[in-house]
Amino acid sequence: MSETNSVNGVNGQKIALVTGANKGIGYEIAAGLGALGWSVGIGARDGERREAAVEKLRAAGADAFGVPLDVTDEESVTAAARLVEERVGRLDALVNNAGITGGGPQEPTTVDVNRVRAAVETNVIGVIRVTNTLLPLLRRSPSPRIVNVSSSVGSLALQSTPGAETGPVSVAYAPSKTFLNAVTVQYAKELAGTGILINAVCPGFTATDLNGFRGVRTPQQGAACAIRLATVPADGPTGRFFDDEGEVPW
Repeated sequence: MSETNSVNGVNGQKIALVTGANKGIGYEIAAGLGALGWSVGIGARDGERREAAVEKLRAAGADAFGVPLDVTDEESVTAAARLVEERVGRLDALVNNAGITGGGPQEPTTVDVNRVRAAVETNVIGVIRVTNTLLPLLRRSPSPRIVNVSSSVGSLALQSTPGAETGPVSVAYAPSKTFLNAVTVQYAKELAGTGILINAVCPGFTATDLNGFRGVRTPQQGAACAIRLATVPADGPTGRFFDDEGEVPW
């Protein structure tokens, strides 16, 4: 490993890996961290889009590098961890942004169970797989942070509140985010006292291809909360759920 690729990172920079970072909210999270001077790994399955995102970020002055990554594939995640270790030696922040809706329709009485399985595989198991594989690199950081991109539709408190805006009936996407929220809490409990802070964030109804660009928020707006949670100080929160307006009820 070269001098600049030591455990101190590239020239002492903070280092992040963002999954699903070739477009939308993930791209803007990477861009925001890059603008703060971080070196950012662009995790994505699509090689062409991944490299296009890296080039665009570099043209804007960010220190970005591509990381081939399919969160549903064990070998891909292991290879991604190896690439990050060889290149930069550690991670200061992991942003688990990659996610899918599972497709529709999702009414529980008629749903194709494969939609549920796909949503959970990416939105939950993928997060666990990536987090656990990258955890040794996060432990090398003096201030490691993990951010799980969730959604307010995963809030059971909101889902059970009459009149609350929680989108269409969904037995795949929304419950997968509820599951992710519960997983976030369990990580926070296990990692308490280690210095690793982990939180869930809701980007809001953001215009991305996930919703056919029907969202009312820009990807930059959707990225803001994740960037904030990836950069919180040592006395920051852990095991909590936030959006731009504050804490979201589980």
